[in-house]
Amino acid sequence: MSSRKPPVMAENEKLSKGAIGKLSAYCRKYMAVIILALILACAGAIFNVMGPDKLSDMTNIIVEGIMTGIDMGEFENIAFFLLTIYILGFVFNYIQGFIMSTVTQRVSRSLRSDISDKINRLPLKYFDSTSFGNVLSRVTNDVDMIAQTLNNSLSTFVISATTFLGALIMMFYTNWIMALSAIVSTIFGFSIMMIIMKKSQKHFVAQQRELGSINGHIEEIYSGHNVVKAYNDEERAEKQFNDINDRLYESAWKSQFLSGMMMPLMGFIGNFGYVVVCVIGAVLTHKEIIEFGTIVAFMIYIRLFTNPLSQMAQVATNMQSASAAAGRVFEFLEERELDDESHKTLRLKPADTRGDVEFKNVAFGYDKSRIIIHDFSVKTKAGQKIAIVGPTGAGKTTIVNLLMRFYDVNSGEIRIDGISTKDITRENVHELFCMVLQDTWLFEGTIKENIIYSKEGVREEQVVEACKAVGLHHFIKSLPDGYDTILNDKANLSAGQKQLITIARAMIDNAPLLILDEATSSVDTRTEILIQEAMDKLTVGKTSFVIAHRLSTIKNADLILVMKDGDIIETGNHEELLSKKGFYADLYMSQFAQ
Repeated sequence: MSSRKPPVMAENEKLSKGAIGKLSAYCRKYMAVIILALILACAGAIFNVMGPDKLSDMTNIIVEGIMTGIDMGEFENIAFFLLTIYILGFVFNYIQGFIMSTVTQRVSRSLRSDISDKINRLPLKYFDSTSFGNVLSRVTNDVDMIAQTLNNSLSTFVISATTFLGALIMMFYTNWIMALSAIVSTIFGFSIMMIIMKKSQKHFVAQQRELGSINGHIEEIYSGHNVVKAYNDEERAEKQFNDINDRLYESAWKSQFLSGMMMPLMGFIGNFGYVVVCVIGAVLTHKEIIEFGTIVAFMIYIRLFTNPLSQMAQVATNMQSASAAAGRVFEFLEERELDDESHKTLRLKPADTRGDVEFKNVAFGYDKSRIIIHDFSVKTKAGQKIAIVGPTGAGKTTIVNLLMRFYDVNSGEIRIDGISTKDITRENVHELFCMVLQDTWLFEGTIKENIIYSKEGVREEQVVEACKAVGLHHFIKSLPDGYDTILNDKANLSAGQKQLITIARAMIDNAPLLILDEATSSVDTRTEILIQEAMDKLTVGKTSFVIAHRLSTIKNADLILVMKDGDIIETGNHEELLSKKGFYADLYMSQFAQ
C-alpha cells in the first residue's frame, strides 16, 4: 500500500482549514436555538454527574444499616432525588435532540438549495472542467456528512465535555487522592488520542475528495456505457475505476483505522482506571480515610471521566470528516459566478423582436491565451435562414454559444435588432431563442410535459399541431396513454423520436430566433425530409441559425456562412457558393462523390 501523498493533498488540507468557521457563520440564524439546545445538553449532563455522589450516600446507608438497620426514610429521599434528576436529564436531552435534528435538516435543506441556486449562477466554463458526479457528490455525500456532524457530534461534544469536567470536579470534591490517581491513569491515553487525531486529518480530506472523484467517474461511465461497450474500452474504464477505488480504499482505511483505534484505547484506559481506583480505594478504606461508598462513586466517576474522552475523540474524528466535506461545499459556493445583471433595465420583448442579428468584430477563446474566433463579422436580416457550415473545429457551435451568451465575447459585440446582447440580461437573450441541439434531453414526465416544458399557457391543440408538423402525432396516438405517456427509462423511444420531441418543444416556444445544432442528425432520411418541410413552414418570420454537416439539408438557406479556423471565408446562398468553386463547393462535392 503506497504512502505517497497525492499531488493535491496539500491543497485539500488548506481547503478544510476554516471550513468549520464558515459553517458556523452559515448557521448564524440558528445560533440562538443551537445555544439553547447546548445549554439543555449541559444541564442534562450535570444532572447525570450529580448521581454518583448520591449513590455513594445510598451505599453508605446500606453498609451502615447492615449493622444497625437501614434508615429507609433517608434512603427513599435519596432515591427520589436520584429519580428526579435522571428524569430531568432525560427530558433535557430529548428536547435538545429534537432541536438539533430540526436545525440540522433545515441547514441541510438550505445548503442543498444554495448549491442548486449556485449551479444556475455558475458560468458554463465551470462545468466544462468539472465532472457532474463531483458536483452531485457535494449535494449528497458532503451535505449528508455535515448534517450527521451537526445532528450528533455537536451535542455529543458538549455533553461529553460537561460530563468530563463535572466528573473531574466531583472527583476532587469527593477525594483528591483518588481523583489524581484516576487522572494520571488517563493522561497517557489522552496524549495518544491527540496524536492519532492529528495524523488522521489528511486521510479524511483525501477520503472526501476521492469519494467525489469516484462518483464523477461512475456517472460518466454509466451515462456513456454504450460507447464504452462499443469501443471495447471496459478494461481501461475498469482500470481507471480501480485506481480511484484503491485511492479511496487507502484513505478510507487509514482514516477509519486510526479513528477506530480510539475506542479500544479508551476502553483499556477506563479498565486500567477501574483497577487503580479499586487498589487506591482499598488502601484508603483500610486506613479509614474514606468510606466504601466513595469507592462505588469513583467506579462510576471513572466511567463518566473516561467515556467522554473517547466520545470527544470520536467527535473530533467526525469533525474532521465534516471539515473536509464543508470545505468542498463552501469551495463550490464560493466559485466565481456570472456577472450580476440586476442593474440592466433594457429588455427586448420576444413578441416585438424582429430578429435582425449582427456579429461585429467578434473575437473569442475559451482560454483567453488561445483565440479560436478571429474578428468575426456578419449581418443577417429578420426572417432569414442562416446556415453555418465548416469542418469540425471551425467554430460553428462556439458561434451559437456566443449568440446565446453561454459565453461572453472577448472583444466585439453581438447585436439583436441593433441592441448589444451585453446591454440585456442573459435571461432576456434566452427568451429570444428556441433551440434544438444535437444531443436530445428529455426529463421524466409525460410527452406533453416534455413538449410544453417551461412555457406557460400552452393549449393542447398547440401541442398536437406541433407534433403533426414534425410527423410525431401518429406515433404518439398509437401509444396506450397518448400524450400522457410517461417518458422514463422504460419508455422505448428511438433517438429520432426523442429528437422530434425536442423539435416540437422548440416550435411550442415560438421565439423570434431559432437555433438548430445538427437537429436532424439522429433521424432517417424520410423523417429528415418531413422535418425540413415542417421547418420551412414554421421558420417563416423567424431568424434561424442552422449548424449542419450534411449540406443537403441547407440548400434552401438564405445565407450560408462557411467557416474555417474561426473565420468566415465564404458567404452566399447555395447556388452562389457552388458557382465560386471554392471551399464550400469542395465540401459539398466531397459528400456526394461516388
